[in-house]
Amino acid sequence: MTTLRSLTATVILCALVLAAPLATSTAIAADYEMDIEGKHAFIRFKVSHLGFSYVLGEFPDFEGRFSYDVDDPSVASVEVEIDTTTVETHHAKRNVHIRSKDFLHVKKFPTAKFVSTGYEETGGGAGILSGDLTLRGVTRPISIEMSRIGEGEDPWGSYRAGFEGTTIITMADFGIDYNLGPASRTAEIYFSIEGIRE
Repeated sequence: MTTLRSLTATVILCALVLAAPLATSTAIAADYEMDIEGKHAFIRFKVSHLGFSYVLGEFPDFEGRFSYDVDDPSVASVEVEIDTTTVETHHAKRNVHIRSKDFLHVKKFPTAKFVSTGYEETGGGAGILSGDLTLRGVTRPISIEMSRIGEGEDPWGSYRAGFEGTTIITMADFGIDYNLGPASRTAEIYFSIEGIRE
């Protein structure tokens, strides 16, 4: 019986020793809340106007969080929820039109959402963030080209990290098929996100 107990204890001890490196090597990403209150996070878009110029706009009201570990970027994750009713192009009549059924239909779909599904680093602080975008009630996968701008302590004792990214979506994929001509079928979306570590 004593021999059996000793053997069992030895097996357990070996298992713990072998498992320890695995446990300590697992990356733990830090969690960040996007600095919306300080206006250090932006979501903007650009759409061609008939092939002659561009309409620029933004979604000023949104909230989100992200997780990131500089030693293992593959564990990064992002979640953003956008209040589409606040869309702003600095032209009152155009804002009304964009909020209508022709475009965002904000009365029925007042929020848009992005939830990441993966991140692949491509080098130099850049990478491809994959995820699901829900817009106008339609959810589709998209890829965002991301770049890490920087991270570190701020003058007030908090720790911050910042990123920017761009993606191009085909509006008809999300049920927006209002005819603005062939040059205006896509929208470029730009993100500049600064977060405060929690």
